[in-house]
Amino acid sequence: MTTVSTAETLALVDEVLTRRAAEPGALLPILHELQDALGFIPADVVPRIAEALNLSRAEVHGVITYYHHFRSQPAAGRVLQICRAESCKAMGADDLIAHAEHKLGCAMHGHSIDGAYTLEPVYCLGLCASSPALMLGDELHGRMTPQRLDALLAQEAQP
Repeated sequence: MTTVSTAETLALVDEVLTRRAAEPGALLPILHELQDALGFIPADVVPRIAEALNLSRAEVHGVITYYHHFRSQPAAGRVLQICRAESCKAMGADDLIAHAEHKLGCAMHGHSIDGAYTLEPVYCLGLCASSPALMLGDELHGRMTPQRLDALLAQEAQP
């Protein structure tokens, strides 16, 4: 899918590139800033980023697709990230993921049937002592169980 960014989006990309392109190792900070501002990295800005950093489009695309944090398409609704790091896996994250996939009707990197959520893996939220952990939007939740996840999603549905 080809994205045609708006003039406002391109102006933001140019501002970020102007400010950060000369930094050592600028690609990841640039991608993080754009993802935070736009919610994803539009495909049509990849050549612009590559040119500003004297990289190939393939190199930029490779970084975007390698790291699970970056999206090349907008998320549907709220983003639900479930930790898949070792501590969370040891404390039941796989069962929590299976429950979330069933509850939302989608696999990881997918959108819930109603379009209200995007389900994504994350590799460490820093809540290892409270495993398994997840992040819904910008809110961290530890010691998550399938039942607590159901309650959290039900609370979200309340007006």
